[in-house]
Amino acid sequence: MRALVISGGGSKGAFAGGVAQYLIEELQNDYKLVIGTSTGSLLANHLALNKVEKIKKVYTSVTNDDIFNKYPFTIKNKYGIQSVGINHVNVLRNFLRGSKTFGESYNLLNLIRNTLTKEEFLALKHSGKEVVVTVSNLSMNEVEYKSILDYDYEEYCEWVWISANYTPFMSLVRKNGCEYADGGIGSMVPIEEAIKRGATEVDAIILQTEVTHLNRMPSKNAFSLLTNMFAFMLDRIENQNIKIGKFVASNHNVIINFYYTPVVLTTNSLIFDEEKMTKWWQRGFEFAQFKNQQTSEI
Repeated sequence: MRALVISGGGSKGAFAGGVAQYLIEELQNDYKLVIGTSTGSLLANHLALNKVEKIKKVYTSVTNDDIFNKYPFTIKNKYGIQSVGINHVNVLRNFLRGSKTFGESYNLLNLIRNTLTKEEFLALKHSGKEVVVTVSNLSMNEVEYKSILDYDYEEYCEWVWISANYTPFMSLVRKNGCEYADGGIGSMVPIEEAIKRGATEVDAIILQTEVTHLNRMPSKNAFSLLTNMFAFMLDRIENQNIKIGKFVASNHNVIINFYYTPVVLTTNSLIFDEEKMTKWWQRGFEFAQFKNQQTSEI
């Protein structure tokens, strides 16, 4: 069984979409299992449905307002470089309302419901394919994998949303007596889960470079320090997930095809820029094409 695994990575998910488009439309790969974390979970359902153009249109046009109903950042452009600061007014209002996070992302939940229709959900559920999204149960200190086969439409949309909630900048969700957050906090690249579910070949899209090329700029304020710390921790989690995935694959004779980003796309993946994301989608498609052409020539 062939599986597609897409890591977390916020706006960089546009690159993953381009890679997946090439794998599905040009190589005609038929994925019986698609597992996504965070931004990967937002792509997974339409990719499994082979509705690439639909998710491409949504993904490359999404804005910060489509994601956040309370946006916690300020963005300044100076000499062509974006610097991110804290939106003190929005954050203070959020805390006065009793929120535990800097921002709120309920607009994303509405976007998910508007993008994935009930008809598409049912068609996918009965297609013989399985889509799984990764969430982090902070209360139980566990990573959980939520399959489309186990839930109704409304609850499944919530799990997709929760998988992409990058706390503490996005919503913290209390569900079934537990607090849930972004799946990437526990498992950025769920290759091991794909193998546990029977995958014999895995195409893994990793939304970071294979070799570290980034030397982060000094933190300018407490907010940028926090984003840098979280980015560092998620990078470490991602590297560990890949190592574990490779180890499990070697013990089960599973083939893994890795697709890393060839360059650093952005240093803040919570900034959604239509022009950049459109370019990243095309770049992902061209990179997958180049990589497979090289492989076929060897």
